[in-house]
Amino acid sequence: MELKALALKGIAYDQIPVNLVKDEGQQFTPEFRAVNPMQQVPALKIDGVILSQSFFYPLQLAIIEYLEETRPQTRLLPQDPKKRAQVRMISDHIASGIQPLQNLTVLQQIGEKKLEWAQHYISRGFKALEQILQETAGRYCVGDEVTMADLCLVPQVYNANRFKVDLAPYPTISKINKALLELEAFQTSHPSRQPDTPPDLKA
Repeated sequence: MELKALALKGIAYDQIPVNLVKDEGQQFTPEFRAVNPMQQVPALKIDGVILSQSFFYPLQLAIIEYLEETRPQTRLLPQDPKKRAQVRMISDHIASGIQPLQNLTVLQQIGEKKLEWAQHYISRGFKALEQILQETAGRYCVGDEVTMADLCLVPQVYNANRFKVDLAPYPTISKINKALLELEAFQTSHPSRQPDTPPDLKA
């Protein structure tokens, strides 16, 4: 989601892929440990600081909030306080309530039932999210402007597809995701189009 924020704001960046599976996980190397002691991605080096992920804290949101505060062009948080709170609520729902339960470190502990585990928690989260979005959505998650909530939604829908979750019960989520994928920033930063995407998951 941080790549989408960079793309939407027109911020140039150099990307260094960290393969979480290859060589037993490149995030466990001493070099990457120096970047993020929690040995998780993403990490962003900007303005002389490194913003890096901890296990359950939605670091991607901290990155987006920092970009929003320091590079306000193409705003991702509405000016209206109620809408801004809705954006943060939806973002937290996805980044804290759904996504961490499909992290590689969690799934490795689940073992053979990881597909059922992921499907259960994505479906549970999407059931609540669908209800919320029916109240807040316009073309996108909150009204008709792209926000931080939309940056969270697209990769989670990608994850749902990866784990073969039936999206039929979630028409609002599906409609918003489809609209977002029409935007160039979401196409170029999509998980299926990254340099380290496994061949079987590439677009």
